[in-house]
Amino acid sequence: MKITLTGSIGNISKPLAETLIKAGHTVTIITSNANRADEIKALGATPAVGSVEDVNFLTEAFKGADAVYAMVPPNFSATEWKNWIAGIGQNYADAITANGITKVVHLSSIGAHLEDGTGPVTGIHRVEEIYNKLDGVAIKHLRPGFFYTNFYANVDMIKHAGIIGSNWGADTQMILVHPTDIAAAAAEELQSAFTGKSVRYVASDEKTSGEVAKALGAAIGKPELPWIEFSDADNLAGAIGAGLPEEVATNYTEMGVSVRTGKMFEDYYKHKPALSKIKLEDFAKEFAKAF
Repeated sequence: MKITLTGSIGNISKPLAETLIKAGHTVTIITSNANRADEIKALGATPAVGSVEDVNFLTEAFKGADAVYAMVPPNFSATEWKNWIAGIGQNYADAITANGITKVVHLSSIGAHLEDGTGPVTGIHRVEEIYNKLDGVAIKHLRPGFFYTNFYANVDMIKHAGIIGSNWGADTQMILVHPTDIAAAAAEELQSAFTGKSVRYVASDEKTSGEVAKALGAAIGKPELPWIEFSDADNLAGAIGAGLPEEVATNYTEMGVSVRTGKMFEDYYKHKPALSKIKLEDFAKEFAKAF
Protein backbone atom coordinates (compact mmCIF):
# COMPACT_ATOMS: atom_id res chain seq x y z
CA MET A 1 0.00 0.00 0.00
CA LYS A 2 0.88 3.65 -0.35
CA ILE A 3 0.51 5.28 3.05
CA THR A 4 0.93 8.93 4.00
CA LEU A 5 1.85 9.73 7.61
CA THR A 6 1.52 13.02 9.42
CA GLY A 7 3.55 13.78 12.54
CA SER A 8 6.99 14.03 10.93
CA ILE A 9 9.41 11.62 12.61
CA GLY A 10 8.17 12.07 16.14
CA ASN A 11 7.77 9.54 18.95
CA ILE A 12 4.89 7.78 17.18
CA SER A 13 5.35 8.46 13.48
CA LYS A 14 8.98 7.33 13.29
CA PRO A 15 8.48 3.81 14.69
CA LEU A 16 5.22 3.61 12.73
CA ALA A 17 7.06 4.43 9.51
CA GLU A 18 9.80 1.90 10.29
CA THR A 19 7.23 -0.86 10.82
CA LEU A 20 5.32 -0.05 7.63
CA ILE A 21 8.46 0.22 5.50
CA LYS A 22 9.75 -3.10 6.86
CA ALA A 23 6.41 -4.65 5.85
CA GLY A 24 6.95 -3.45 2.28
CA HIS A 25 4.64 -0.44 2.11
CA THR A 26 5.48 2.80 0.30
CA VAL A 27 5.49 5.59 2.88
CA THR A 28 5.34 9.37 2.57
CA ILE A 29 5.98 11.41 5.71
CA ILE A 30 4.73 14.96 6.10
CA THR A 31 7.00 17.33 7.98
CA SER A 32 7.12 21.08 8.43
CA ASN A 33 10.88 20.95 8.96
CA ALA A 34 12.98 20.74 5.78
CA ASN A 35 15.95 19.67 7.91
CA ARG A 36 14.15 16.38 8.58
CA ALA A 37 14.01 15.45 4.89
CA ASP A 38 17.32 13.57 4.79
CA GLU A 39 16.47 11.60 7.92
CA ILE A 40 13.10 10.66 6.41
CA LYS A 41 14.84 9.49 3.23
CA ALA A 42 17.27 7.47 5.35
CA LEU A 43 14.31 5.57 6.78
CA GLY A 44 13.29 4.63 3.25
CA ALA A 45 10.33 7.04 3.10
CA THR A 46 9.54 10.05 0.91
CA PRO A 47 9.45 13.44 2.66
CA ALA A 48 6.68 15.95 1.94
CA VAL A 49 7.74 19.29 3.39
CA GLY A 50 5.05 21.85 4.13
CA SER A 51 2.50 23.15 6.60
CA VAL A 52 -0.61 21.29 7.76
CA GLU A 53 -2.29 24.70 7.74
CA ASP A 54 -2.00 24.66 3.93
CA VAL A 55 -4.82 22.50 2.55
CA ASN A 56 -3.41 22.70 -0.99
CA PHE A 57 -0.11 21.26 0.23
CA LEU A 58 -1.95 18.49 2.10
CA THR A 59 -4.02 17.66 -0.96
CA GLU A 60 -0.84 17.19 -2.97
CA ALA A 61 0.87 15.22 -0.17
CA PHE A 62 -2.10 12.83 0.13
CA LYS A 63 -2.24 12.21 -3.64
CA GLY A 64 -2.11 8.53 -4.54
CA ALA A 65 -2.33 7.32 -0.94
CA ASP A 66 -4.33 4.20 -0.13
CA ALA A 67 -4.43 5.17 3.55
CA VAL A 68 -3.55 8.10 5.81
CA TYR A 69 -2.39 8.30 9.42
CA ALA A 70 -3.73 11.63 10.64
CA MET A 71 -2.56 13.39 13.78
CA VAL A 72 -2.78 17.09 14.63
CA PRO A 73 0.62 18.37 15.79
CA PRO A 74 0.94 20.55 18.87
CA ASN A 75 0.86 24.30 18.37
CA PHE A 76 1.55 26.33 21.48
CA SER A 77 1.26 29.60 19.56
CA ALA A 78 -2.42 29.12 18.67
CA THR A 79 -4.63 31.86 20.10
CA GLU A 80 -7.69 29.59 20.19
CA TRP A 81 -6.14 26.16 20.54
CA LYS A 82 -9.30 24.02 20.39
CA ASN A 83 -10.47 25.76 17.23
CA TRP A 84 -7.00 25.48 15.68
CA ILE A 85 -6.97 21.72 16.29
CA ALA A 86 -10.41 21.36 14.72
CA GLY A 87 -9.30 23.50 11.78
CA ILE A 88 -6.34 21.23 11.02
CA GLY A 89 -8.67 18.25 11.23
CA GLN A 90 -10.88 19.93 8.64
CA ASN A 91 -7.84 20.51 6.41
CA TYR A 92 -7.04 16.79 6.56
CA ALA A 93 -10.68 15.92 5.83
CA ASP A 94 -10.69 18.21 2.79
CA ALA A 95 -7.48 16.63 1.46
CA ILE A 96 -8.83 13.12 2.13
CA THR A 97 -12.03 13.93 0.21
CA ALA A 98 -10.18 15.56 -2.68
CA ASN A 99 -8.10 12.43 -3.19
CA GLY A 100 -10.85 9.87 -2.67
CA ILE A 101 -8.96 8.22 0.19
CA THR A 102 -11.06 5.52 1.84
CA LYS A 103 -8.98 4.53 4.89
CA VAL A 104 -7.83 6.76 7.76
CA VAL A 105 -6.28 5.98 11.13
CA HIS A 106 -6.75 9.02 13.34
CA LEU A 107 -4.67 9.73 16.43
CA SER A 108 -7.38 10.85 18.81
CA SER A 109 -7.17 10.80 22.62
CA ILE A 110 -8.68 9.29 25.69
CA GLY A 111 -11.45 11.68 26.75
CA ALA A 112 -12.45 12.48 23.16
CA HIS A 113 -15.94 11.11 23.85
CA LEU A 114 -16.63 14.38 25.71
CA GLU A 115 -17.88 17.44 23.84
CA ASP A 116 -16.20 19.94 26.14
CA GLY A 117 -14.22 20.44 29.35
CA THR A 118 -11.08 18.55 28.38
CA GLY A 119 -8.76 21.28 27.15
CA PRO A 120 -7.03 20.37 23.87
CA VAL A 121 -8.87 17.04 23.77
CA THR A 122 -12.03 19.04 23.11
CA GLY A 123 -10.43 20.02 19.82
CA ILE A 124 -9.67 16.38 19.07
CA HIS A 125 -13.32 15.49 19.81
CA ARG A 126 -14.30 17.99 17.12
CA VAL A 127 -11.88 16.35 14.70
CA GLU A 128 -13.53 12.98 15.37
CA GLU A 129 -16.88 14.54 14.52
CA ILE A 130 -15.48 15.98 11.27
CA TYR A 131 -14.09 12.60 10.20
CA ASN A 132 -17.27 10.75 11.14
CA LYS A 133 -19.15 12.83 8.57
CA LEU A 134 -16.93 11.66 5.70
CA ASP A 135 -18.94 9.42 3.39
CA GLY A 136 -17.31 6.24 2.15
CA VAL A 137 -14.25 6.61 4.37
CA ALA A 138 -13.34 3.97 6.97
CA ILE A 139 -12.09 5.75 10.10
CA LYS A 140 -10.33 4.19 13.06
CA HIS A 141 -10.02 6.62 15.98
CA LEU A 142 -7.11 5.59 18.19
CA ARG A 143 -7.72 6.92 21.71
CA PRO A 144 -4.48 6.50 23.67
CA GLY A 145 -4.09 7.27 27.35
CA PHE A 146 -1.71 9.77 28.96
CA PHE A 147 1.68 9.59 27.25
CA TYR A 148 4.52 8.50 29.53
CA THR A 149 6.68 11.00 27.68
CA ASN A 150 4.56 13.87 29.05
CA PHE A 151 6.36 13.34 32.36
CA TYR A 152 9.54 14.74 30.82
CA ALA A 153 7.92 18.15 31.26
CA ASN A 154 8.23 17.62 35.03
CA VAL A 155 12.01 17.21 35.06
CA ASP A 156 12.70 20.80 36.12
CA MET A 157 10.06 20.57 38.85
CA ILE A 158 11.67 17.42 40.21
CA LYS A 159 15.18 18.84 40.03
CA HIS A 160 14.42 22.24 41.56
CA ALA A 161 11.46 21.61 43.86
CA GLY A 162 11.89 17.93 44.66
CA ILE A 163 8.27 17.17 43.79
CA ILE A 164 6.08 16.09 40.89
CA GLY A 165 2.42 16.93 40.54
CA SER A 166 -0.50 18.53 38.78
CA ASN A 167 -4.06 19.64 39.58
CA TRP A 168 -5.13 16.11 40.47
CA GLY A 169 -4.17 13.99 43.44
CA ALA A 170 -1.86 11.08 44.17
CA ASP A 171 -4.79 8.65 44.38
CA THR A 172 -6.04 9.54 40.89
CA GLN A 173 -5.97 6.54 38.57
CA MET A 174 -3.98 7.22 35.40
CA ILE A 175 -4.29 5.44 32.07
CA LEU A 176 -0.76 5.48 30.68
CA VAL A 177 0.69 4.66 27.28
CA HIS A 178 4.05 4.55 25.53
CA PRO A 179 4.26 6.16 22.06
CA THR A 180 5.86 2.97 20.72
CA ASP A 181 2.75 1.01 21.74
CA ILE A 182 0.59 3.57 19.94
CA ALA A 183 2.74 3.17 16.83
CA ALA A 184 2.26 -0.60 16.98
CA ALA A 185 -1.53 -0.18 17.20
CA ALA A 186 -1.54 2.31 14.31
CA ALA A 187 0.54 -0.04 12.15
CA GLU A 188 -1.82 -2.90 12.91
CA GLU A 189 -4.88 -0.86 11.98
CA LEU A 190 -3.38 0.59 8.80
CA GLN A 191 -2.67 -2.95 7.60
CA SER A 192 -6.06 -4.33 8.63
CA ALA A 193 -9.40 -4.37 6.79
CA PHE A 194 -11.55 -2.36 9.20
CA THR A 195 -14.69 -0.69 7.89
CA GLY A 196 -17.03 2.05 9.07
CA LYS A 197 -16.26 4.44 11.91
CA SER A 198 -14.90 2.94 15.12
CA VAL A 199 -12.80 3.61 18.21
CA ARG A 200 -9.83 1.70 19.64
CA TYR A 201 -8.38 2.56 23.03
CA VAL A 202 -4.63 2.08 23.51
CA ALA A 203 -3.09 1.77 26.97
CA SER A 204 0.15 0.32 28.32
CA ASP A 205 -0.45 0.50 32.07
CA GLU A 206 -2.88 1.68 34.74
CA LYS A 207 -1.34 3.30 37.81
CA THR A 208 -2.20 6.00 40.33
CA SER A 209 -0.28 9.26 40.17
CA GLY A 210 1.33 8.35 43.48
CA GLU A 211 2.59 5.12 41.93
CA VAL A 212 3.97 7.13 39.03
CA ALA A 213 5.91 9.35 41.44
CA LYS A 214 7.22 6.29 43.29
CA ALA A 215 8.38 4.53 40.12
CA LEU A 216 10.04 7.58 38.58
CA GLY A 217 11.57 8.57 41.91
CA ALA A 218 13.05 5.12 42.45
CA ALA A 219 14.55 5.16 38.96
CA ILE A 220 16.32 8.50 39.51
CA GLY A 221 17.49 7.83 43.07
CA LYS A 222 14.73 9.85 44.75
CA PRO A 223 12.55 7.10 46.27
CA GLU A 224 10.61 9.57 48.44
CA LEU A 225 9.56 11.73 45.49
CA PRO A 226 6.02 12.90 46.34
CA TRP A 227 3.09 13.57 44.03
CA ILE A 228 1.61 16.94 45.01
CA GLU A 229 -1.89 18.10 44.07
CA PHE A 230 -2.00 21.76 43.08
CA SER A 231 -5.07 23.95 43.08
CA ASP A 232 -6.33 24.87 39.63
CA ALA A 233 -5.16 28.45 40.19
CA ASP A 234 -1.68 27.37 41.27
CA ASN A 235 -1.45 24.90 38.39
CA LEU A 236 -2.34 27.64 35.91
CA ALA A 237 0.10 30.11 37.42
CA GLY A 238 2.87 27.52 37.56
CA ALA A 239 2.41 26.55 33.92
CA ILE A 240 2.50 30.19 32.84
CA GLY A 241 5.54 30.76 35.05
CA ALA A 242 7.26 27.82 33.36
CA GLY A 243 6.84 29.57 30.02
CA LEU A 244 3.62 28.19 28.57
CA PRO A 245 1.31 30.70 26.87
CA GLU A 246 -1.82 31.44 28.89
CA GLU A 247 -4.05 29.81 26.26
CA VAL A 248 -2.13 26.54 26.49
CA ALA A 249 -1.81 26.66 30.29
CA THR A 250 -5.55 27.27 30.62
CA ASN A 251 -6.37 24.33 28.38
CA TYR A 252 -4.02 21.98 30.24
CA THR A 253 -5.52 23.04 33.56
CA GLU A 254 -9.01 22.38 32.21
CA MET A 255 -7.87 18.94 31.09
CA GLY A 256 -6.50 18.31 34.57
CA VAL A 257 -9.92 18.97 36.06
CA SER A 258 -11.41 16.25 33.83
CA VAL A 259 -8.68 13.87 35.03
CA ARG A 260 -9.35 14.76 38.68
CA THR A 261 -13.08 14.20 38.36
CA GLY A 262 -12.61 10.95 36.43
CA LYS A 263 -14.65 12.17 33.46
CA MET A 264 -11.63 11.87 31.18
CA PHE A 265 -11.53 8.10 31.60
CA GLU A 266 -15.22 7.17 31.85
CA ASP A 267 -15.61 5.80 28.33
CA TYR A 268 -12.27 4.00 28.50
CA TYR A 269 -13.53 1.79 31.31
CA LYS A 270 -16.61 0.92 29.25
CA HIS A 271 -14.41 -0.29 26.36
CA LYS A 272 -11.27 -1.31 28.19
CA PRO A 273 -8.61 -2.84 25.90
CA ALA A 274 -5.94 -5.41 26.63
CA LEU A 275 -2.91 -3.52 27.92
CA SER A 276 0.08 -3.11 25.61
CA LYS A 277 3.66 -4.13 26.35
CA ILE A 278 5.58 -1.20 27.84
CA LYS A 279 4.88 -0.82 31.57
CA LEU A 280 5.55 2.10 33.89
CA GLU A 281 8.68 0.45 35.28
CA ASP A 282 10.03 0.09 31.74
CA PHE A 283 9.46 3.76 31.01
CA ALA A 284 11.00 4.74 34.35
CA LYS A 285 14.34 3.41 33.05
CA GLU A 286 14.01 5.65 29.97
CA PHE A 287 13.10 8.58 32.21
CA ALA A 288 16.18 8.00 34.37
CA LYS A 289 18.47 8.09 31.32
CA ALA A 290 16.95 11.40 30.19
CA PHE A 291 16.89 12.87 33.69
